[in-house]
Amino acid sequence: MARTCAITGKSSLVGGGYSNRVRATKFNPTGTRRRYANLQTKTYTIPELDNQKVKLTVSTKGMRTIAKKGVFKALKDANIIV
Repeated sequence: MARTCAITGKSSLVGGGYSNRVRATKFNPTGTRRRYANLQTKTYTIPELDNQKVKLTVSTKGMRTIAKKGVFKALKDANIIV
């Protein structure tokens, strides 16, 4: 399974890798490189479900969403808890 954020759905992207020489001459592309999302593994406690603990792989943007909305609401909006 690919590493994706449980809240925002962010995952890795493929982008071009360029050196300063390429920018100057428009020749010698260095190929592509994979750019990874800043994913962290966190354990959250959900008070609405009798303090049940959930381990999530979340991006830092997802952590800010959880801090703003709360764990239960954020997981419900992401259709993880039905």
